[in-house]
Amino acid sequence: MIQPNLRPLERAILRRREEGLDNEEIARRFGRSPAHVERIIDYTRLPRPQGDRSVDDLRPLERRVLRLIGRGVDYEELASAFKRTPSHMRRVAGLAYLRKARTLLSEDRPRS
Repeated sequence: MIQPNLRPLERAILRRREEGLDNEEIARRFGRSPAHVERIIDYTRLPRPQGDRSVDDLRPLERRVLRLIGRGVDYEELASAFKRTPSHMRRVAGLAYLRKARTLLSEDRPRS
């Protein structure tokens, strides 16, 4: 069974292994070397720190955008810095605020 906390590439490689493909065929399909595929498979066996999920709820882009907004950077400047449109940056910020709100609301709920 494939662990749900793995990265998409790791899950895809393990799925191919479960299908019976060898490392060379998997490497060819993913444009990697067989040694690279073997390392990825080995890394999936290592224990991973669980960490604080509330910190990990935001994507790196969302964390950076919110940090910059907190410093007073406007959406025009963000758009220029990230080579996106101002409306895209508003959506990124809006989704980041939504994720933060969901995290805060789920932490306030009594656990049963």
